[in-house]
Amino acid sequence: MRRLFVAGLFLAALSIHQAAAQANCTLSITGPLSFGTYTGAQIRSTTPYVVTCTNQNNGWYIPMNAGTGAGGSETERFLTGPNGAELGYEIYRDAAYSQNWGDTNPGNPTDTEVGTGNYNGTIYAQLNANQLAWSGTYTDTVSTDTRQFTLTVVIQNACTISANPLSFGNYSGAVLDATTIISVTCTNKAPYSVGLSAGTSTGATVTNRKMTGPGGALLNYSLYSNSSYTTNWGNSTGSWVTGTGTGALQTLTVYGQIPANQNRISGTYTDTITATITY
Repeated sequence: MRRLFVAGLFLAALSIHQAAAQANCTLSITGPLSFGTYTGAQIRSTTPYVVTCTNQNNGWYIPMNAGTGAGGSETERFLTGPNGAELGYEIYRDAAYSQNWGDTNPGNPTDTEVGTGNYNGTIYAQLNANQLAWSGTYTDTVSTDTRQFTLTVVIQNACTISANPLSFGNYSGAVLDATTIISVTCTNKAPYSVGLSAGTSTGATVTNRKMTGPGGALLNYSLYSNSSYTTNWGNSTGSWVTGTGTGALQTLTVYGQIPANQNRISGTYTDTITATITY
């Protein structure tokens, strides 16, 4: 599954501020703006706009307010999602993403887009990095003059998982314990479950796993989810390890144990476990 961001700027023949009473200009967006898929890295995206005037001498400027997100300003706007969660974004007037697009100084070319006559321009939008947001729909409404456009973002729950090897070292016939780490990163507030397979050795089950050694020799072992080695970690409801995502990396400890007094042939014993995350 993916975090899917779909963003659109919906403008059609919108009014803009006119520098003179006789001016007659309109603003339109010729295509949608999409941030694509957000993975925590900064995303930049653009969409073109067109100013159409009845007279090439018509002067105009295009202001954009702070939007409707709580705490938003003309330099940092917010899209609002479930339970008031917010995602910060910015709007710029240049390809270097350095000239903020606001309306605090109407008609001032250092703050708003200013021009004369017909014009083809670009809106530059930036979604900021490292934001911990949960799944749902996020929206903001930005006003330009007496008209508005809406920017919408949809986030779907997503998770990634990785695991480190588990090494027991040398087995001498006594009980042998070892641990390793599974790393999980899930969308903020996304519930998840992690299961561990039975492994690849002949006759193995999720409650009695086996490592395979020389000549097909088997060595029994178990995997647990608690440090007292009493709760089996399996691959079905009730034996999964569950959690809730934070948007940041979380670690889960796997506790492995080889029982004592197993007859063994010297050599290296291995097994491969598949860790599966469900969300």
